[in-house]
Amino acid sequence: MYLAEASIITINGTFFIEAAAFLVMLALPYRWVYPIINEMTERRQRAIAEALETAEKQHRKAKEELKKAEERLDDARKQAQEVIAGASRSAEQVREELRAKGEEEAKRLVESARRDIDSARRQALESIRQEVAGLVVSATEKVIGESLDGDKHKKLIDEAIKEVAGAERSG
Repeated sequence: MYLAEASIITINGTFFIEAAAFLVMLALPYRWVYPIINEMTERRQRAIAEALETAEKQHRKAKEELKKAEERLDDARKQAQEVIAGASRSAEQVREELRAKGEEEAKRLVESARRDIDSARRQALESIRQEVAGLVVSATEKVIGESLDGDKHKKLIDEAIKEVAGAERSG
């Protein structure tokens, strides 16, 4: 042994005791400390693996919830569009009904005005006829110089009315 010859290491009884003490020092941690450390590291690894698995599950669940929420949002948008379209159709229908009622009311008012105008015209014509008849009788009395009897009076009035009506229609 080369080292023994150089006097660096001397092999004697203390060497064997030191080597045995060294082996005991290695055996004690190997027997009691290392298993505890291994168990703790394995537990930690399992906990980390479980945490990763749980995180992955939660991630998948969150993705599914997001997808469902997006679908519900799309459905809500579609429903909102349908409601808006329905409201537009209803508004257009109401607008058309109001326009039709307005036109009907306008026609009714125009017809009523025409009837009123016709009635006023007839009343005016009747008033003019009566006045013309009175004027004709008065003028005739002055021209003839005498009072007319009932038949002559009626005949003259009818002729005057026909002349006035004929002049009115042609004018």
